[in-house]
Amino acid sequence: MPIKKFAILLSSVILAISLFFIINPQLSKADELDDINKQLSQLNDDLNKSIAATKPLEGQLTSMQKQIASIKQQVVNAETGIVVKKREIDDGYKRLSEKEKLIAQTISAYYINSYSDCPICEIFSLGNASDITLSLAYHRARTNQDKQVIVNLALSISDLERKKANLEVQQKSLTLAKASLDEQSKKLDSVVKGAKNFQGELSGKIAALSAKQQEILSAKSGNSTFTVGGGESADELIASKKGFTESAPGGSFGVFSFGAYTHRKGMSQYGARGRAQAGQDFKTILKAYYGKDPVGKDTNGDINVQGFGSMNFEDRYLMGIAEMPSSWHPEALKAQAVAARTYAYRYKAEGKEICTTEACQVFNSGKADNPPQAWKDAVQATKGQVLEDVVTYYASTHGGYASPIGWDTTDGSGGGNFIDKAWDKAGGSPWLYKAWWRQGYSNSSSTCGRSAPWLSSQEMADIINATRFRDDRVTPVTTSCWGGNPYSMDELRSKANGPSSVSGVTVLQGNGSSNEVVFQTNIGEIRLSASAFKEAFNLRAPGYVRIPQTGFAFFNIEHK
Repeated sequence: MPIKKFAILLSSVILAISLFFIINPQLSKADELDDINKQLSQLNDDLNKSIAATKPLEGQLTSMQKQIASIKQQVVNAETGIVVKKREIDDGYKRLSEKEKLIAQTISAYYINSYSDCPICEIFSLGNASDITLSLAYHRARTNQDKQVIVNLALSISDLERKKANLEVQQKSLTLAKASLDEQSKKLDSVVKGAKNFQGELSGKIAALSAKQQEILSAKSGNSTFTVGGGESADELIASKKGFTESAPGGSFGVFSFGAYTHRKGMSQYGARGRAQAGQDFKTILKAYYGKDPVGKDTNGDINVQGFGSMNFEDRYLMGIAEMPSSWHPEALKAQAVAARTYAYRYKAEGKEICTTEACQVFNSGKADNPPQAWKDAVQATKGQVLEDVVTYYASTHGGYASPIGWDTTDGSGGGNFIDKAWDKAGGSPWLYKAWWRQGYSNSSSTCGRSAPWLSSQEMADIINATRFRDDRVTPVTTSCWGGNPYSMDELRSKANGPSSVSGVTVLQGNGSSNEVVFQTNIGEIRLSASAFKEAFNLRAPGYVRIPQTGFAFFNIEHK
């Protein structure tokens, strides 16, 4: 074969080899670097988005830090692979160098052996046809062998050159990837630091927000329950359903609570009164509310009373309990005497001091000095009787539902008419279904300048907006009694992107609790959980308008 033909053949072989590797690249470290660059590109996009965000999330930053750590490990692996490949290439060139003499000899022999364009020369040099045939066959085999050696060497050279070129590309790509990774690591560190600073600032703001708003929520929701006390309170007409029907302007909303400042645990005092008036004795009443019958205990001796020191438990302390009017039914008074005795007996037995307010139970020294006869009779008639293994909580009104008995009604069931069946109603509670709007629970307390407990359509929309947007300026607009710098109703509506008016409302009731409030507004129907509405109501409602319940939400909204 002529040298020109060989050169063309060699070039074709090298071109074919190059095309093969271009079309079918190795799935090795080059692919890994591609994957690294893809990940870096995605990470850079995520990082830029995170930097642009006003409030980067800690979780996203942590995830990105893990991504960078993973990519760094892949870079280390790629660097290790490059070192191995460079060693292989160097070894390959070293082996080729050692074969340099063989290469030269082989190419020279191939040139000589392939020069067969003058077969007559071969014929003249041999004696017979058989020798000529053998010589030509040997000549052709030798030539083919040299050709194969040269092709193999060419392939080896091509492979080494390709690997060398790929290695240079990978080294350059890896250098760029490492530079990009370092840059993004610095950016991410900056973002993490900024996010942590922001989170620290936010935590401080949240803490301040919680303290300021919790003060309002505590004042409106009530931190403790209250009981009837020594004198029975009269209902306030304007805060009743009748008052709403008669005096509220059209379009107004009245938020009525089922029960007052109550935990709904144990005995309802008005419920006990209703049961007594219906013929139940004190043991039946106690069984209904506490699930226990009283037992006799040795209650002689003293109890330590806050502010008064030690005093006789039965003959003085219990005589001064001012938790139920003495005019009430004797069986209700006896039930109250056992409940009060049981509650205080724990303190006596453990030698602890008992407080004299509603936080424990009310003690009145003047009443102890001269107890009303009906109350004195109730204490003496039940002397030594307590309920075992139960804390005898009680409150004035439970709102028709008590723990653990459930519905505190004449038939033990709820339903739409549970108010009519409630023992609270039978006992004449003025707080069974009431709109609360005065400071505290006295009917003569301040109203913060308001003339009624009703809310306008715009004010009710404002409460909805308080559930949709919350920061430290979401407080009552009536700064005369609450201070602060609250949003105006227009400002809060803009912040919440909420309604400006409400045209209808439905409260979906559950088993002793309100579940959901559904409003019809100028921007369509809005549904809120009852608990979320209660919190927003107590935080934003004007003046002292509130839902005074602790730990639960049980209310209704009337619309006129």
